Amino acid sequence: MKPMIFLAKPIPEVGMKLLQAAGEVKTGIARGTLFPDDLATRAGGCTGMLVTPAEPISEAILQKLPTLKGISNFGVGYNHIDVAACTRRGIGVANTPDVLTAATAEVAWALILACARRVVEGDRLMRSGKWAGWEPMDFLASPVVGKTLGIVGAGRIGSCVAKMAAGFDMPIRYTARSPKPEIEMHLGARRVDLPNLLANADFVSLHVPLSTETRHLIGERELAMMKRSAFIINTARGPLIDEQALVNAVRDKRIAGCGLDVYENEPSLTPGLIDFPNVVLLPHVGSGTLETREKMAVMAADNLVAMLQGHRPPHCVNPEVYDQPRI
Repeated sequence: MKPMIFLAKPIPEVGMKLLQAAGEVKTGIARGTLFPDDLATRAGGCTGMLVTPAEPISEAILQKLPTLKGISNFGVGYNHIDVAACTRRGIGVANTPDVLTAATAEVAWALILACARRVVEGDRLMRSGKWAGWEPMDFLASPVVGKTLGIVGAGRIGSCVAKMAAGFDMPIRYTARSPKPEIEMHLGARRVDLPNLLANADFVSLHVPLSTETRHLIGERELAMMKRSAFIINTARGPLIDEQALVNAVRDKRIAGCGLDVYENEPSLTPGLIDFPNVVLLPHVGSGTLETREKMAVMAADNLVAMLQGHRPPHCVNPEVYDQPRI
């Protein structure tokens, strides 16, 4: 018998074909939120699961899926999966790194430019039909060229954002667990601690994974360290920022504004975020190009097929599951 595969949400056809060739595919829902109890019911009897960051996989769910061998995540971040519980149960977990690096970096830059040059405000004005013509003091904005870019987390995506800054002649400061010689040598980037970065950057872009240590990495105290003329950009994980503190900082004009593609309680927005013209909001589109999503689909499917066959997947996040002798 073919193994049963649970697919939480539709993915591009190139990935679907790989899954259908490997097993019997059961689908979750086309859109919206798949709640835990419903997920566990729909996935009953499955051998493998392909999920998105919108489906939290807890130990309670794993207990209801005794036949599960592998979970493939359609995305890089896997904080929504209890990896430790999976490891204890011998369940492999895999993700899709690297493939969405450039796409997410592009969105970070879209937000930087949209915030700095008041793009969304201008678009709204033009659509309203209320623009009365050019005036010398209208829509004065923040320049980007020559301003300091702060990269919080200079991993793959953070480093890519830094490289894209080259054409804007921006001094770069970054935080990272270890030095990044490539961006230091070619871009003159300078590794500093977080307080130094926040105090000096004109644009702060977040690129760290979500963990217990990084949850609310940016709160009231950190926002108070920033320049009043600075913007903060988040394309990583919503809970990196205490959104209520962010709303307070924007309301009180302690920072110039922000651009967000991810949110603390997706898909809900913290009250107040939509009230300010200097807040630019996107619907989690960091990896949202057809080319990127197709590559993610193939990678996620390949990961799951390998796990269904008892092999370590190409992009495994808990390799210890496969390092143990198998009986």
